[in-house]
Amino acid sequence: MEIKIMKISRHKTTLWVAILLGLVQNQVLLAAEVPRSASAPRNLKEILYSDRTDSVEQKLRQLEAAHQKHDFRLARALAESIRQTLQFEEQQEASIGTPVLGAESFVPVSTLPAAWRDWARGWAYAKVLALEETAGEARSGEPVELVASFRADQTASLAREVRVARMEGGTLREVRSQVTEEIRRGNERHARLTLFVDSPPRQQCHWLVFYGNPDAELPDYPTDLKVTGEGFGLDIENEFFRASLSKQMGQLERLAYKREHGQELFAGGEGHGEPAGIDWAHDYVTAGNFQKLRITNWPASPDYEVIRGPLSLTVRRWGFPYSPIHPVFTPARMNIFVEYRFYAGTPWFIKTGTMQVIQDIEIGYLRDDEWVFSGMSFTDILWMSSEGKLRIGPVEPSQAEDLQGVGFYHRKTRDAFMGLFLEHTAENAPPLKHTGAPTLHYKWHGQLWSRALYQGATLRAGAVLRQKNAYLTMPFPENGGPSMVEGIRRRMLNPLVPRADSLPATTTAAPSSGRLARAGEAGDSPISKKALWEALGACRDEQLYEARPSVVDLGLVYDLRVRGDVVHVIMAMPNRGRPRLGFFSYGSGGNYSPVRDVLLKVPGVRHVVVEQTWEPAWNSNRLTEEGRRKLGL
Repeated sequence: MEIKIMKISRHKTTLWVAILLGLVQNQVLLAAEVPRSASAPRNLKEILYSDRTDSVEQKLRQLEAAHQKHDFRLARALAESIRQTLQFEEQQEASIGTPVLGAESFVPVSTLPAAWRDWARGWAYAKVLALEETAGEARSGEPVELVASFRADQTASLAREVRVARMEGGTLREVRSQVTEEIRRGNERHARLTLFVDSPPRQQCHWLVFYGNPDAELPDYPTDLKVTGEGFGLDIENEFFRASLSKQMGQLERLAYKREHGQELFAGGEGHGEPAGIDWAHDYVTAGNFQKLRITNWPASPDYEVIRGPLSLTVRRWGFPYSPIHPVFTPARMNIFVEYRFYAGTPWFIKTGTMQVIQDIEIGYLRDDEWVFSGMSFTDILWMSSEGKLRIGPVEPSQAEDLQGVGFYHRKTRDAFMGLFLEHTAENAPPLKHTGAPTLHYKWHGQLWSRALYQGATLRAGAVLRQKNAYLTMPFPENGGPSMVEGIRRRMLNPLVPRADSLPATTTAAPSSGRLARAGEAGDSPISKKALWEALGACRDEQLYEARPSVVDLGLVYDLRVRGDVVHVIMAMPNRGRPRLGFFSYGSGGNYSPVRDVLLKVPGVRHVVVEQTWEPAWNSNRLTEEGRRKLGL
């Protein structure tokens, strides 16, 4: 299905057009699945899924008609409705990446050696993951992320069920792991798996990824990652630093080191009218140097996604940068995507960015990385040459357009902040210059570096600029500082290579300490969890009068725990427009069976605690097969 937005002449483009275009993420727009022709009349009895909603194509026709009539309020309402449809389509069809572990790559736990079988009692399946170190660098607590797929008939909830264990000789040792971005695609479930890995240089090590345990509970690993706040305006803390994202538009605002003197990086003053922060990218100046368009001008992120977990935090934001006098000028020419990723126990964080040109554009100049610090936080410049060697002092002129990293340090406190350029590429665009030489004294303000990619260039539709940077917050030691930073960059440029594997032929299993299951996860719950889940099937959403899916069908129950005679349920609501969980937990009269009532009827249950959560936000991927059937999906 094509979105025929070009029917509207360019000189008549108005605010709602920019709003509509701003809804499109930096991926190919996904087509709606409509099982009838776009011109066919809707069945007023709403029998099919397509009778119960409207497609993007239908709404675009209505929006165009409203715009031609100058009914701007209706047009804006339709633009927002299109946004909501796109959100659902993305949930149903977008990819989170190519799986490293395929759905059919697994071994039944029953076929594992007896010692391992006993240790992993409660789990039915395992995938064998091999990670190979190829750069000759020892790894310690290194975060590894990969996409894995699982047969849908083998798991109910990957977030609850997945556990990872490392093979150490003949024993197994559980390692911290986290599952996020769980999606349903046909008969498979895909998810992003994060684990923290120790690995010797130039060796291949093996891990077992266990799943398939209906009694499993959400894992609770020790973590130093603490995230507070709502939406994208979050405060993030780990062992090494505290970071604050702007409550207005999500850009990194302040960063404080958790050392004895607590160095804090900030940018004060009035800036250019927008909130001051230390991260000022991305932005560009239009043709003839008429105006600067910036994402830091956003009054709120046009679109965003936050993925919170105990071991990592991902904040994604995207949209068109704003004019200084938005909405007088609302060009929809370059879509900008920015992602921050923070980890537990890690003295650095990652920023990735994409600048996607969707119309030919003439620019005065363009930047994709700029950091400003008020005060005199540092005394010396750090920079990395094209050969990956760290240097101290002013950038050599011959290297000024091919830098691989820039930053600062203080020779007394040894505090440092450095950006390592891990990926910097251009598609369908002029070659990039890797600039950004640091400045110690920026207009009496403090320190700055600014990476300008182009000046006076034409970028054609289809051009894509990509970056991935790591920002180090660790101390810069007097002895061995350069080699330390160089080693970090080598490890980041050469991540461990993951692949699906089979059990090594020479494996000799031995008893492992403890067991994989926590109390109640290995069929040893004092109250049958199967009976509790079956009871929850009687708690239905009566607002869907005919379908009446249960809270289990809808995937609203995130966790179910039994402690003695007390049942603890963690539940979500479908959206912020229905914030009151009491509708499900206490009931609303009539024939409705609330969660507490149905669970108290299960033999042995004395008390029920129902806890509400918004993290992760519920979406349509949580629907069970029965839930999809009842809703006509």
